[in-house]
Amino acid sequence: MKQQDLLSKSYVKKLESVQKLISLSFILILISCGETIQPTLDTFKVENDVFESGKSLISLPFDLHDLEEVTLDQNTLLIGVHGSNSRGYEWIYPLQRLNNEGNMVSFFRWDDNACPNPSMNSLLALIKQKFYDNPNLNKVILLGHSYGGLLAVAFAEAWDMNVPLQIHSIAAPLKGMNIINSICDYELPDTLKHNIELHQWRTIKELDGAFSDLDYDPQVMKILKSKVTRLPETYKGNKLGHNWSISWVADEISKEE
Repeated sequence: MKQQDLLSKSYVKKLESVQKLISLSFILILISCGETIQPTLDTFKVENDVFESGKSLISLPFDLHDLEEVTLDQNTLLIGVHGSNSRGYEWIYPLQRLNNEGNMVSFFRWDDNACPNPSMNSLLALIKQKFYDNPNLNKVILLGHSYGGLLAVAFAEAWDMNVPLQIHSIAAPLKGMNIINSICDYELPDTLKHNIELHQWRTIKELDGAFSDLDYDPQVMKILKSKVTRLPETYKGNKLGHNWSISWVADEISKEE
């Protein structure tokens, strides 16, 4: 009897150990799955934390990412293009604000530590694929912030599709910065093609932490047929600096829709 009791106790201990391992494996699987959840406009609402949502957004791999379910009602591909060293949070409100039945809201994650040309070529190919997969699309809206705004405006030179392209460059150093100008070989348009619109949204240089120390305003670049708007000093009681600029612009664009 004693031997049977010992065997029973040994079996129970082994069973408990196996159960613990199974539980631990299940937890690890859940954690792993949690890390790979695709950020969407809906998850932004659930999280209700712009910093956490921003972290998930900027953690995406380099690619063009849909941020909502694709439907047949969407005829405009709207793309957010982040700037250098973005933490993502500055995009959460603007992307939600610009979401409507007609917009397919997406986010272009690109290598902002490199020159813009390779990412421009990649973006053009991705957009063409998106139009091929979604024949209901008939327009592109590109919102580029900071360095991403420079990419968006330079992208106008590469645009060869026979569909309207509307570009919004927001707090973008279109005149270039010393490092970019010396290393990167890119061109901005002098004027715009017939199917391209460009709206330059410029912050007040002295209030913009990215440009305030410069002895010139890198946002000022003359491009024929483009529209220019200088942003105000404040937005919702806050100093309207570099990152708040996207939210202010999103509100303005929404008024026009």
